[in-house]
Formats: sequence, structure tokens, C-alpha cells
Amino acid sequence: MVIEPNLFASSDSADETETTAAKHAPLAERMRPRNLEEFVGQEQLVGQNGAMRRVLDGGEVCSMILWGPPGTGKTTLARMLASRADLEFCTFSAVLSGIKEVRAAMQQAQQLRRSCGRSTLVFIDEIHRFNKAQQDAFLPFVESGDIILIGATTENPSFEVVGPLLSRLSVHVLEPLKEKDLVALLRRALVDEERGLGARKVQVAINQLQAIARYASGDARRAYGALEEATRFCDVGACLADDDLARVFAGRTLLYDKAGESHYDLISALHKSIRSSNPDAALYWLVRMLKSGEDPMFLARRLVRMASEDIGLADPHALRLAVAAKEAFHFLGSPEGELALAEVAVYLAIAPKSNAIYQAYKAVQEELQDGHAQEVPLQLRNAPTALMKEKGWSQGHCYAHDEEDAITAMECMPEGLEGRRFYHPTGRGLEQRIRQRMQEIQDLVKKKKGEDA
Repeated sequence: MVIEPNLFASSDSADETETTAAKHAPLAERMRPRNLEEFVGQEQLVGQNGAMRRVLDGGEVCSMILWGPPGTGKTTLARMLASRADLEFCTFSAVLSGIKEVRAAMQQAQQLRRSCGRSTLVFIDEIHRFNKAQQDAFLPFVESGDIILIGATTENPSFEVVGPLLSRLSVHVLEPLKEKDLVALLRRALVDEERGLGARKVQVAINQLQAIARYASGDARRAYGALEEATRFCDVGACLADDDLARVFAGRTLLYDKAGESHYDLISALHKSIRSSNPDAALYWLVRMLKSGEDPMFLARRLVRMASEDIGLADPHALRLAVAAKEAFHFLGSPEGELALAEVAVYLAIAPKSNAIYQAYKAVQEELQDGHAQEVPLQLRNAPTALMKEKGWSQGHCYAHDEEDAITAMECMPEGLEGRRFYHPTGRGLEQRIRQRMQEIQDLVKKKKGEDA
């Protein structure tokens, strides 16, 4: 990998060369912001008090990760930082580069710093695609100051960047662009005669620009691509037809990576909507995942889990309905079976909520983890042989059905846990009656033990 000096340095000749080379590039590339004045969105980073603003206005560039969805400005910010810094520059694509190229570039950066005292700014696009060995290769050079590393990623760096490297990088989060930001970018492209579509003077209505912005789902690159495709065959000065725009939208695919961050974000949104008793939101996230290509059986399994975790005995019918929906989908397949999943999502959302069973289960787990496996009390053990009876197995056992109310005072907890309560029912749904019944049992047990009820 050859290190190029100030690859993004600005000059009149460089701008002229870049304009010529980019003449036939996609609209998104041609319209890439060249400075902060052209940059739209990410106010938390480039606003008056943003971290990137301070660096770009003259602060020291440090190693960092730019984390955000596609088309939100990660590469653009990296280019601006490279232009701002008086540093040598090299870039890697994690899709195309291997460990051999990484090591060669790191050695060249080290030699450059030792001979000239100049560090190298290294930009890695899609750093999450580098494996552990490749990421580790950067670590000593970041520590020594031979390189300043800027990585761009669409994936959560907590999971995709190795810990030792991540601990030496600051992480800046980029958000999907707002609709108004995307509309502003599209308007700029329509009037820019040098890099955009201004020379063609195509007329696009504001409602059409807003539709493109909604279609792009926060992705500027996608918005530019849709505008370019929709206006491709428009005559000079013509108005964009709704039919041409509709053809672009017909091929829409929702942003979704079943193995990536969006998978976990969306299932989290579905789960929290059901837990919050919001049936409309539950339907929205369920259908969005289905239409994005999520495995319906994964959703069915998660709905079964939600019925146990968030509703439990407040409405035992919820679990039965969730299992029935899973079976219905298995029987009908898609798309007919998806309606059963929608039915159970709405039911779970409106059902009374209780996580008492979930909390009780966790409490027992913690007890077993912190303590040790207690011996089973003798009165709870079977005694199938004479020797076992002689040794006390089953001694003191009380057969509940011999009691008039089928309640015994026999201790069923192991030694040290006598009287311990793990399950605490709520006052919602059926658990209100369960709580009353548990109190009745407790009073009867006290009475049988000769205590005051």
C-alpha cells in the first residue's frame, strides 16, 4: 500500500483534476461535501460545540472511529480531517486489503516518522470487516504515534473492533440524516450546474423531494441515487413525473442486515413496544422486520419468549396463543401465516404485564450461582428400599391429598433457605388472584404450624 502525501489536500489544480475525474461519477460522489459549509446534518458532531467542529477548526486530530449507518457522512468527515491535518495519508478498504498490505504500510509509516518526524493518517473504510489479526497489526503503531487511525464502520464497534484497539480510539456516532437535511441536499444537487443536475434544469416538486427523502431512510447516498435515477430520462427543463418516481420506489428494499446491528435494534424495538403495551408500534416493527426479510420463525420464537418474560401468569393464555401462532405459521407458511404473528403481537401488547416469573427465575439462578447445591431434605426423598427407610429417607413426608385442604406445613426448601420467597406476583391480571391464593396458603401453613395467621 503506497502512502500518498496529503491525498485530500485542497488546491486549484487538485480541484480541477478532481472535477474532471468525477465528471461521470455517481451523483452522490460528485456532490460529496468539500468543506463544513457544504456538510449537512450531524449537528452533535459538527455543530458549534461538536467534537468534530473543534478538530476541523484547528484542533489536534486523534485516532477515532466514525460509527453510523450508510450515507451519513463518515467518509466525508474522514476526508475533511485528512485535509485539515498536515500529515501523510493512506487509505485501506477492509474489503480489498489484506494483512500483507497492512504490515507494509505500517512499516513505511514507521520509517517516515523516524526519518522525517511526520505521522501518517490512516483511513480504514469498513474497519469491521478486518479480522482480529489485521486489526491487531495497527495497534503498536497507534500506540507509538506513527499513525493516526480513523476507521469508518456501520457496525457496533463494541462487537466488531478488538478491545485493545478500541480502547485507544475515541468513538463518534453519526445518526441517520433527517428528512429536512436530505431535502436540502437534493435541492442543492438540482441547482448545482458544476457537480449536480443544474445544467439540465429538471423541475422536481417539494412533495417529490420529501418522498425521496422518506424513501432514503436517512441515507444521503441512497437519496442522491434515487434522484439521479428518477431524472435520468427527463428532458432539459422538464418536470419530473410521478410515474418515473414510482418506478424508482418500486424496487425499494428496506435497510436491514439480519446478522448485524439493525437486526438487534429492530427486535429490541418490537420487544419494548409489546412490553410498553403499544399494539400499533408492535405491529409496525413486526411488519417492518417481515418485509425486510427476517425469518418469520425467529419472530415467532421471540413472541413466545415475550409471552413468558413480560406477561407470564398475569395472562397464561398469552403463552398458549403465542405457541399457537408459531404452529399456525408453520402450517400455513408465508404470507398467510404472517397474520397469525400479527394477531399474537397485538394480543401480547394489550395483555396485562408481569415479569414476576422472569424475576423469580433469575433470583433462583443467582441463589444457585452465589451459594451451593443444597442437599434434598429427607422428607422429600423417596424410600424405595428398607435401608433407605432405615436411614430416614421420606421420614416426615406429608401427603398433601391426605389433608382436607390439600395443604401441608412440610418444609420443601433445603436447609438454609427455609421460608425463602422467589416468586412475587403482581396485582395485575390473573396474578392478582394468584397473590391472594398464595396468601391463603401461607395463612393455612402458619395455622398448621400453630402460629398466628
